Amino acid sequence: MKHIFTCIILIITLSSCTNVKNSKTTENQVNKKDSIVIKNIFNTALTNGQSYQWLDYLSNEIGGRLSGSHESIAAILWGERLMQDLRFDKVWLQDVMVPNWYRGEKEEASFTLNTEKYNVPICALGGSIPTPVTGITGEVIEVQNLEEVESLGEKLRGKIVFFNRPFDNTHIQTFKAYGGCVDQRYAGAMVCGKFGAIGAIVRSMTSSIDDYPHTGAMSYGDIAENEKVPTAAISTKAANLLSEKLKENPTLKFYFKQSCKTLPDEPSHNVIGELIGTEFPDKIITVGGHIDSWDLGDGSHDDGAGIVQSIEVLRLFKLNGIKPKHTIRCVLFINEENGLRGGKKYAEEAKAKNENHIAALESDSGGFTPRGFTFEATNENAELFLSWKPLLAPYGLSEIEEGHSGADIGPLKSETISLFGYRPDSQRYFDYHHAETDTFDKVNKRELELGAASMASLVYLLDTYLK
Repeated sequence: MKHIFTCIILIITLSSCTNVKNSKTTENQVNKKDSIVIKNIFNTALTNGQSYQWLDYLSNEIGGRLSGSHESIAAILWGERLMQDLRFDKVWLQDVMVPNWYRGEKEEASFTLNTEKYNVPICALGGSIPTPVTGITGEVIEVQNLEEVESLGEKLRGKIVFFNRPFDNTHIQTFKAYGGCVDQRYAGAMVCGKFGAIGAIVRSMTSSIDDYPHTGAMSYGDIAENEKVPTAAISTKAANLLSEKLKENPTLKFYFKQSCKTLPDEPSHNVIGELIGTEFPDKIITVGGHIDSWDLGDGSHDDGAGIVQSIEVLRLFKLNGIKPKHTIRCVLFINEENGLRGGKKYAEEAKAKNENHIAALESDSGGFTPRGFTFEATNENAELFLSWKPLLAPYGLSEIEEGHSGADIGPLKSETISLFGYRPDSQRYFDYHHAETDTFDKVNKRELELGAASMASLVYLLDTYLK
């Protein structure tokens, strides 16, 4: 009996070893297949990519694409036509009403100290009201944060508030530095207007010290009309100069003039194209970026790069004969910069139609060298995504971690969907972000193509392994 029991144990052990060996063999075969597919995706993008040529046309033939502008409509029609020419299974425009803020004539600003006049570069912040036709002039109070404004209170009456908190350059990830001071741009005028200030000037959101002011969205919240004050960004170099001169003469007067205005909302569109899934056509994986941009440059990094990379994802699937199991949808969102109405409308319609989105990926961090992806997901799916590091690391995609995904796909968030943000190297992004220097010549062809391949590889893995 003892010998029989020993034999049974031996048989079970051998069987278990065989199953483990077979399991590892199967796993290795799967990983080898995935490695081959991903390698082919990168080879295709780097030898037969189209994203750079598309961005060239979008940036240099159409230009900056602020929501509501003629250029934004031209870009939307271009995106629709391109997807149709690429023979995506389905292409359509989704109606969205967008804000229509207009910059007007080039802004002016200066201050005088000891009879010497200093002209300084500024640009109106998106959503600001104009100054009077003759501009405004007032003494300047420099502050570092919104709390300091609250503490000064009535001392701000009749003054121009100068928000001068710089990037914290100890952050290696520059988006953290941006997040650490962007509140003064967005809410500065909202806070100081209620204390009788006559204007607000905000240090540009960049670590670069130069003479290029960076625009961006601001808000008045729900303050009264008579509390709204004109607000503009000042270049970092000029901000340092103004701060230095204020120490010499705290009562110096600053002058600025801007003629921006808000027009009635305009009809616009998200552009949508998709490859229909072969097994689960009702389950959707979305990839996208925003087609609008600020008006100072041509929006090549923010976010021309993201939309051409997103279109390229679907094209790379087609060229490599990858027939997706799930529906892969490319969305070019409108109005991310000053309203997020495209992202909100997309999520609203998805909910109304009871669409089943299982994953979404956004590219809105520039066209620089790929570094990885951030994700928002369940613990179970997080483990799955982290297991893909060995497949993606050979392409520089070693930074795969939990974190913010993207503004446009944010409204889709639920307990079941997995959201991703494509993360290229961030060191140069805020040199150009929202400034007139965000132009096509700042984009490297190979880096852009590597990004498109990185995104396509992630979408391939999501399509293969998500249920």
